Amino acid sequence: MTKKERYEKIIEWFSENMPSPTTELQYDTPFHLLLAVILSAQCTDKRVNMVTPALFEAFPTPDILAQASEEYVHSFIKSVTFPNNKTRHLIRAAKILTEEFNGVMPSDIDGLMKLPGVGRKTANVMLAVVWNKAAMAVDTHVFRVSNRIGLTTNSKTPYATEKTLIKYFPEDIISTAHHWLILHGRYVCKARNPECDECGLKLYCKEYDKIKKDIKTKKVSKKTIKA
Repeated sequence: MTKKERYEKIIEWFSENMPSPTTELQYDTPFHLLLAVILSAQCTDKRVNMVTPALFEAFPTPDILAQASEEYVHSFIKSVTFPNNKTRHLIRAAKILTEEFNGVMPSDIDGLMKLPGVGRKTANVMLAVVWNKAAMAVDTHVFRVSNRIGLTTNSKTPYATEKTLIKYFPEDIISTAHHWLILHGRYVCKARNPECDECGLKLYCKEYDKIKKDIKTKKVSKKTIKA
């Protein structure tokens, strides 16, 4: 199967089985999504969604958060990973939004990456989710799934993965494909014990095909795979 054929089959499957994917982070404004995405670094969306309702109520706008003390902000997010660093990121990002952007969220990657706690992945999440731009945020799930199923070939960095995915996915579905890969990696193509027998992509998956060939040549036990 050529790479082009693999993309076509995978797009077809996702379009039929996951037609309207979206972020699992709960938010009501672009500013609040920014806070949630910053908090989600190396933390589960489930945990972030537990702390953000109170955080959003206390800080509805950047100017209010910009004036808050670290101790007060920390009290809202102390249960997430790295709360001390994230507390500083949230306050500094709010200050820059207030002072340099007049409280308006920038809608370009360079502007977003000026905000503390915002790297390329976070900026791309904002672009894809808020503005539906052709941005591919490569987190651990996207990076793993893309290499595993064969959308990329031995990509060594998230940026290399991003460039390949943007090249092969049609521009009008890139933001949707971002959600496809994240959700597939989170619930099916897991880092440990991927659910290959339940996966609708196994017929097009490069890793699954390799495992089947290894079984035939007795390189791995049949217990490695259920189907």
